[in-house]
Amino acid sequence: MITFTRLALLAGSAALLAGCGSGGFLNRDRPDEFAVQRQAPLVVPPDFNLTPPAPGAPRPAEGTASEQALDVLFGGPAQRSGVESGAIDRAGAADPGIRSSVGDADTNTVAKGGVTRDIVAAPQGDGASAQAVIPDN
Repeated sequence: MITFTRLALLAGSAALLAGCGSGGFLNRDRPDEFAVQRQAPLVVPPDFNLTPPAPGAPRPAEGTASEQALDVLFGGPAQRSGVESGAIDRAGAADPGIRSSVGDADTNTVAKGGVTRDIVAAPQGDGASAQAVIPDN
């Protein structure tokens, strides 16, 4: 039994030692410290064309942060393609503040009924049987 234990310990030690022989921490790839060079310092261009603000002039970012966020999200005309502009012209212009008044308690809504519910709940298809009709003016 003692010989078997010795053989098992010898085999285990040999297996562990064989696993350490291939790589090890002494044979690893590491960067060469002497190949590293310093980066050149950043240089400010000589002509920035920036002028300091005039005393008493209004600040360029007027308004509170929430007003600026609303202006970014909903304000200003976006560039539109000719097709999109034509579709918007045919549909008619909406109120500029329509997004603000939709959630208002005084806004009247219309229940569209079962047809809209069926359209929304329709299964997704590949569009093979889809049809579109574009009326002429």
